[in-house]
Amino acid sequence: MARIAGVDVPDTKRVEIALRRIFGIGPTLALRIVQKVGVAGNPKMRELTDEQLNRIRELVDKEQRVESDLRREVNMNIRRLIEIGSYRGLRHRRGLPVRGQRTRTNARTKRGARRTVAGRRRTAAAKK
Repeated sequence: MARIAGVDVPDTKRVEIALRRIFGIGPTLALRIVQKVGVAGNPKMRELTDEQLNRIRELVDKEQRVESDLRREVNMNIRRLIEIGSYRGLRHRRGLPVRGQRTRTNARTKRGARRTVAGRRRTAAAKK
């Protein structure tokens, strides 16, 4: 397995797909990296030469913020929002959706499993 930015990248996958294993590299950035390095075709990681692998490593290390640096930056941004008491910070603190999604229904992933409340359900007779 090739090691790029502290991550073991699988040898059996295509280069563009394998690079996505690194936190901070998505489909577009992976394609851009492959084009900058000049990898022809669509080879698997194990088919790359040492020179191409080294160029990919250098490109990722110098030009991209990935893995621990990126995680730290994201966490610091969230901590800042919480400290200044912004609305987004409060939503993070309470573990609710941050980007304006509805919570009356849905939002089960953020709110957790349903908790049953006594006397909540209405019967058909009570509605009439």
